Amino acid sequence: MPTGVKPYPHTAFRFRVEIGGITAALVNEVGGLQIETDLEVYEEGGCNTFAHQLPKRTKYPRLTLKRGITDLDDLWRWYQTVISGDFERKNMAIVLIDATGSDIWRWDISEAYPVKWSGPDFKAESAAVAFESVEFVHEGIRKG
Repeated sequence: MPTGVKPYPHTAFRFRVEIGGITAALVNEVGGLQIETDLEVYEEGGCNTFAHQLPKRTKYPRLTLKRGITDLDDLWRWYQTVISGDFERKNMAIVLIDATGSDIWRWDISEAYPVKWSGPDFKAESAAVAFESVEFVHEGIRKG
């Protein structure tokens, strides 16, 4: 193992989200950070022990951000521009942070824009935080 490399996994509760190069504060949860490649199965004549699996198109599922609703309505306003048809795609980044506050992993998401907004469920008997959820489509994830 190379010198200085820590063999234990990093925790997932310290992270930040950047949208358009600016840190978007108060995000509680990120989901959908995935990449999946479709396969074409090719069965070769005379080879009965396995089938070839060849890569085809790579897909990037929707990225979801969840956060408590505050007076910051930047994601709401961005989604409203999508509804109006006059919107801007933005690059995003999900950055994993270690205990000292240093960046340790970064995933760059290209050409994203919001396509779904979900508001909180209201319950009079609960004192839970009101959350909003915003889903984004994008054109790819790269390790930064």
